[in-house]
Order: sequence, then structure tokens, then C-alpha cells
Amino acid sequence: MKKSAITIAHHDRTVYGTFYEPEQTESFPVVIFSHGFNGSGEHFTRHAHLLSENGIGAVTFDFCGGSVTYKGDMKSTDMTVFTEKEDLEAVMDYVQGLKCVDQEKVFLFGASQGGFVTALTASEHCRIPAGVLLLYPALCIPDDWDRAFPNLADIPDTQELWGVMLGRKYFEAVHGLKIYEKIGGYQGPVLVMHGEDDPVVSVDYSRRLSGGYHDFRLEVFEGEGHGFTEAGDARVAELTLDFVRSHME
Repeated sequence: MKKSAITIAHHDRTVYGTFYEPEQTESFPVVIFSHGFNGSGEHFTRHAHLLSENGIGAVTFDFCGGSVTYKGDMKSTDMTVFTEKEDLEAVMDYVQGLKCVDQEKVFLFGASQGGFVTALTASEHCRIPAGVLLLYPALCIPDDWDRAFPNLADIPDTQELWGVMLGRKYFEAVHGLKIYEKIGGYQGPVLVMHGEDDPVVSVDYSRRLSGGYHDFRLEVFEGEGHGFTEAGDARVAELTLDFVRSHME
């Protein structure tokens, strides 16, 4: 496995990530991993190693302004789910420029808020992902913030969440957003993995996806919450490998 740092400049900001390249010369599939709110691409190190050991590439990255650990040139108060969508699209463009990648076998994986962003992105780039994997996707985001701030006038200039200072534009971007109407365009295979006891995003949000995707599978993890145990995370990595293998033809 070859591991290399990548930087992608776009929209006056920079995405920092890592490309995991398997030890082979022929073209190979790639999975692009999108982390959750206040997360990091490093969360998917286990997944990336397992994939690369099995002839599949991986790209992990940090969303601009998406966490307290982001070291780039964008403030968290300027981040929204749509700036993160732009970040993911920039990473997809980068991957499409790699000659070593089989462009018909690019997969998207998104966790929590990254799952929300991944679902939005896949619906607008239907021909690119060979498959989509969503890990406890935070499709509750518009509902949660509409309850907190029912009217646009209620939205504060800044609001701290889990140690991250968010700006008004974050909440404005999802106000009244009908997410299930936005993500139904993707017609490829979709695997959703969700904890049965998730206290942040009810598994019911993932169950509702069954009516919106043509090829849909939901794996409910008994006893898991939002952020899995070591055993749950290992199972996610194995399911990811199996999913990619099964859709490589």
C-alpha cells in the first residue's frame, strides 16, 4: 500500500486528505470517505487499510471548517452542508483526474453529517458513484434546527455545537430543507448502516430511505449508538469491502 498526502484548492480554500493506493499497477476502484460533524478523515484509517489490502483505493479528507482540528483557511462559521458538498465535489474531481483509478468504480461513503452531504452529492452526480454507503446519515439536520429556530429571524449570528462555533449561514442553509425530496435521484446501489440505539439520529430517518432509492439495503446494528464501538466499526469496514466487491462488475 502506498499512502500519500493530498491537497485540493477550490473556492478560495484547501481540502487536505490522504490517498491510499493499493500495490498494483492496473486501474482499481476507489472509495471516497466523508466524515461527520467535527470529525476527521482519520476516522476511516481502518477502512482505508482494509480496502487497500484488497486491491481497492481510498481517499479520506477533512471538510473545510468542518471541525476544530481543521488546519486550513476556512472558518467554521463559514461552513455549511453546501460548502461541504463543494468540498466533496472537489475531491471527486481530483479522483477523476487519477489515471490509476477505474472511473466506473468510484464509490462514496459518508458518515453522519458527511452522510447527509454524500446523499445530496450523489443525487446531483448520478453517473459517477458506482455505489453509495451511508453510516448513520444525519438526515435529521433540517428537522433539528427547524425545531430550534422555527423562523429565520430566530437564528443567531453564531451558535456553538460540540465545541465548534457555527455561523448563521449554517442554519439558514438547511432551514425548511426537504431532504428526502433532494436525494432520490441516485439510482445505483445504496447501503445504509445505522445503530439501533442512536440517540442523535433516529434509525427511523434511515428507514425512510427505503422508499426513495431503487436499490436499497439497510443494516441495523443492534446495541450501537452514534459512533460505533470497536466491534461495530470493524463490521462497517468489512461490510464496506463486501459492498464494493459485489458492485465492481
